[in-house]
Amino acid sequence: MNHFDYVNGELTVEGLRLSALADAVGTPFFCYSSATLERHYRVYEAAFAGLDAKICFALKANSNQSVIKTLARLGAGADVVSGGELERALAAGITGGKIVFSGVGKSRAEMARAIEADIHQINVESLPELETLSGVAVNMGKTARIALRVNPHVDANTHAKITTGKAENKFGIDWTRAKEVYVKAAALPGIEVTGIAMHIGSQLTDLAPYRAAFLRLRDLVCDLKQIGIAVKVLDIGGGLGIPYDKEQPPLPADYGALVKELLGDLGCSFTCEPGRLIAGNAGILVTGVICEKQGEARRFVIVDAAMNDLMRPTLYDSYHEIIPVRQPAPGDILTPADIVGPVCETGDSFGTDRPLPACAPGDLIAILSAGAYGAVMSSTYNTRPLCPEVLVKGESYAVIRPRQSVEELIAGDKIAAWLE
Repeated sequence: MNHFDYVNGELTVEGLRLSALADAVGTPFFCYSSATLERHYRVYEAAFAGLDAKICFALKANSNQSVIKTLARLGAGADVVSGGELERALAAGITGGKIVFSGVGKSRAEMARAIEADIHQINVESLPELETLSGVAVNMGKTARIALRVNPHVDANTHAKITTGKAENKFGIDWTRAKEVYVKAAALPGIEVTGIAMHIGSQLTDLAPYRAAFLRLRDLVCDLKQIGIAVKVLDIGGGLGIPYDKEQPPLPADYGALVKELLGDLGCSFTCEPGRLIAGNAGILVTGVICEKQGEARRFVIVDAAMNDLMRPTLYDSYHEIIPVRQPAPGDILTPADIVGPVCETGDSFGTDRPLPACAPGDLIAILSAGAYGAVMSSTYNTRPLCPEVLVKGESYAVIRPRQSVEELIAGDKIAAWLE
């Protein structure tokens, strides 16, 4: 469920007209609904009722400070994958005790900052990383709380670029070697082994891969207990999918029930890292029509948003529903159109053969499910400034990332001295 609806023939967010926002901030722009963010967090939280669970929002999905603060006020922690995201989480008011640091390539400086911030847990993904972290902690006179991220060799049956739990993926320690690495971790100075972490991919639409992964996770907990290594925390990652098109992902309640069934009796606390599930359908990209172009074989609707604003369709061949901001009238004729941007790439396309009414310059189109992996992945390709992000709460709105100007963008360049 989200809070983007047609009211009196016009698309609104929490009752606020998107055309009014477009008049105020220009197009293109990302728009987020506070009510949807809050609802999705509470639904996910309710799925883990009865368990000692820490819900850490995955900042890689959407790292705007206002989005983070909205969730932090509900009790959310943060899952971060870089030093920059760690600083964003801290700046938004999330305490170190609610932060988990994941990722395959942490630098020594990032490790030191995480230890200094006394974060809840560092998820270690290799033996070399473990040994480096031990050295960093010892040099600081500190102890790093860690979980080893275990790769269970489970196919998440999702897009190849966002699956993370197969043997050929770069993530985690092979589950066949996990016991051996845990023994080494327990003996290292500066290291406190607290848990096991596992994340098999993103946009999962079936519980079967989770079941397979959780069963291996359970077996590992029991094996470690037999050799005297007590696991206190199970970090089960995130990855539950959302409906972009015709998918019917499991409900969070069903996912939570599976966790309770397979892992609930192990006496562990849980860390969960949802991102897309919270933010994906809480945001849209609003773009203005530049013109229509009728080719010999295709009808093109050219808009002012481009692949630099929303990369997912180009990067993953992903589907986003695309609808006009003005609701088509009963008599309007809808014909297939390709919605494309102005970037000089054939791949700069948001969708093909989408039914749209006739479009005139200035008409508004909404690209749905853009709240996750939208603005965070945007770039300035073709010297296109970053577009605004807007957060709505009831009848109020705030520009939470201003539109970048071309002058600001160019000012980031520095002229070599010999060219002055």
